[in-house]
Amino acid sequence: MTEHERYLFDLHGYLVVPDALSAEQVAALNAILDERLEAEADPSANTHRFIGLLGWGQPYLDLIDNPRILPYLEALLGPHFRLDHDYADVIRTGKGPIGTTLHGGATPYDPLYYYHYENGRIRNGLTVVAYNLKDVNPGDGGFAAVPGSHKSNIPFPREWIELDRPHPCVQPVVGPAGTAILFTEALTHGTLPWRSQEQRRTLFYKYSPNSLSWAADYYNADDYPGLTERQRAILEPPNARYPGRHRPKSLG
Repeated sequence: MTEHERYLFDLHGYLVVPDALSAEQVAALNAILDERLEAEADPSANTHRFIGLLGWGQPYLDLIDNPRILPYLEALLGPHFRLDHDYADVIRTGKGPIGTTLHGGATPYDPLYYYHYENGRIRNGLTVVAYNLKDVNPGDGGFAAVPGSHKSNIPFPREWIELDRPHPCVQPVVGPAGTAILFTEALTHGTLPWRSQEQRRTLFYKYSPNSLSWAADYYNADDYPGLTERQRAILEPPNARYPGRHRPKSLG
């Protein structure tokens, strides 16, 4: 993570990482998602959320510790972090699975959704990697945030939380397929209504410091044969025993 990227993340609460996925990865991930949509989703529904992607095959397992993203996670969460949960959202038109209401924000304080900068180090609670599997262009809708709200001392005004008519302080974040958006859940953020003729397809891999958990269910690494030692460590349930002899050297 460069000093410019550190500055931008500290300033905005999010960072856009281009080419986080190769064209080959995007194609493989979309091909599997196509199969799942055909098998499981209601074709008449405007939106569908898939929860739990790691059983979908190697392209999804590879994202546990995507080499393009791993250095950012280490910079934002420290060397000892875990994958908390994952899901995929597909939106054909209109509102997403959780509507268009903004959520998150630094105030009121939540011990799971936090952002601190101290002694030259960034410290985050729950942190998100959102991968675009389709292009998101200006005017399409999709992910949006209030830049800097991860450090706000005042709660976000409730009369501004609906994104059907977004306040000017809300900024859309766009990028072509393969882009990753990294953001802290302490950021006020949400989903603008989707207006593109193409589907919005977004994968969400959400990470936390090793001792914290948002999700009530934990991964069992034994459910996914062929994981590397590092991937198994990232799937561990929350714990505070690190640093210790059981942690792979590649993770500190």
